[in-house]
Amino acid sequence: MKSLPARPSLESLRKQAKKLARDIAAGDAAALARARVHLPKIDASITQRNAQLVIAREYGYAGWQDLTAEVSKRLGKGLEWAIAQARRIIHDNDVAGLKQLLAEYPALLSWQSEDGQDSVLKFATSSFGDSFDPQREQTFTRPACAELLIDAGAIVTAAVCDGIIESRARGLLELLRRKGVMPRTLRFYAAIGDIDAVRASVDTEEADLRAVNDAFVCACRFRHEAVASVLLNELIALDPELGKHIDGSGGRDSFIRYFIEERALDFRNAVVDDAWRAFLMKKAMRTVDDGDLAEFVSQLKREPSLLGEAHVTFQVQLIERATIRDRADFIMALLDLDPALRRCQPPPPSKAIEFALTYAKLHLVPLLTRIWPLPDDLPHAAAMGNLTQVRKWFDESESSVLSDPDKHFPYNSQTLMDYQWSTSHAQTVLDSAFAWAVINRHFDVADYLLEHGADINTRWGSHEPASIMHELVGQVGTGENPANYESMQFLIDRGIDLTIEDYRWNATAEGWARYAARDEKLAQWLATREDNYKVKTTS
Repeated sequence: MKSLPARPSLESLRKQAKKLARDIAAGDAAALARARVHLPKIDASITQRNAQLVIAREYGYAGWQDLTAEVSKRLGKGLEWAIAQARRIIHDNDVAGLKQLLAEYPALLSWQSEDGQDSVLKFATSSFGDSFDPQREQTFTRPACAELLIDAGAIVTAAVCDGIIESRARGLLELLRRKGVMPRTLRFYAAIGDIDAVRASVDTEEADLRAVNDAFVCACRFRHEAVASVLLNELIALDPELGKHIDGSGGRDSFIRYFIEERALDFRNAVVDDAWRAFLMKKAMRTVDDGDLAEFVSQLKREPSLLGEAHVTFQVQLIERATIRDRADFIMALLDLDPALRRCQPPPPSKAIEFALTYAKLHLVPLLTRIWPLPDDLPHAAAMGNLTQVRKWFDESESSVLSDPDKHFPYNSQTLMDYQWSTSHAQTVLDSAFAWAVINRHFDVADYLLEHGADINTRWGSHEPASIMHELVGQVGTGENPANYESMQFLIDRGIDLTIEDYRWNATAEGWARYAARDEKLAQWLATREDNYKVKTTS
């Protein structure tokens, strides 16, 4: 049995697993014999996950997770390891396991990320999607874990509270109130539907237009019509001009119903002067969804303030929505109206180019680069199919990659998400480049990246850890793309593990095709190939 050095390297252990997989694929009998000591049914190939399992067992650990936990402890990264464990335990809804982990690492209760946006309680309250429906809230959030954390003294941060409002998680909001930790502000009284507290706040506090407007939006998001009516009356008292707009557009009751039914602020981070501006923004955004170009242009011409400096974020979001919907004519029409966005230096943060590359809409890139330059990094070069540019990120021996991975996507993005599929920055960059190359059918680039360390079984996903196959299937389910059989077949031919399950639903890509995309033809196609994969890897 091997022994770990006093200060082991996790990167070195990963390389050992990759080398074992490569040696077995190359027909190395000794390497295959090593693997069969721990996995007797292994054939003439091995997945990266199984190779890591073999390495872990060679060092005397039950699995890769146990091995990496020991490495973290020896390197003095106990809390860092505990944070990763907390994320996994909360995902598994393991309340007993979380209680035990808190006993060992009480510092978890006060831990926050540097930007204040993450905490262990945030892990439990974050929602993958809208949680207004109680069943979705139970699926997307972890209320039992959240209650344990609050009872244990976890800090209830602003990010936790704002996230609950954003996801419309009514059960969690009620939990905060029941535990006495819900913020006592007009916004939260409106969200919980406490009309008496709303009236008291409006009557006793100095009226603030922005605060009342925010509370009105929250009341509408949580479908509290009576509360919304109280707040709208207060808004009009503060701003009589708003009342004229609303009365001229159908009246107050219909205005409130529009906000409730259309969820008029579902686009994020748009700075809104008042409820009327939010109403106009939603109508403009709706024309993008509906594909009504004439009405889109007409609305923006009727309300030129939406093209001004105060609404640059909204202009960015119009382009992002048009990119996802593949509406080049809307992007061109917006730019022709000369929005303030065109004059911003530097341009504001945006995911528009990322959306174009993730959803295989490369034809939109020339339009988008009129505002945002294409980053000079490995993933963007791979997405565009520029093999010459891809090669420049490797040294002369073509064996190493990325001297400074933080200068590459996703780490150079101003809209960085919490990518959980890899703890290595360099590997994440490689896998992102590989994913984009596959999605956009640049298979020569994808093969090159596979030869130079990309992991075909990466847990890459545009939202949460899954696999590239899940991503391709998911785009069918959202209606963004037709089934990309060519890219799927490429992955299958190169040996992708078709039994990989996603982070949220514990489902394979076939499951996504059947239950999310509702594409039985694709599901059957994947099922056949998944069966073949299982036979090959277990016989």
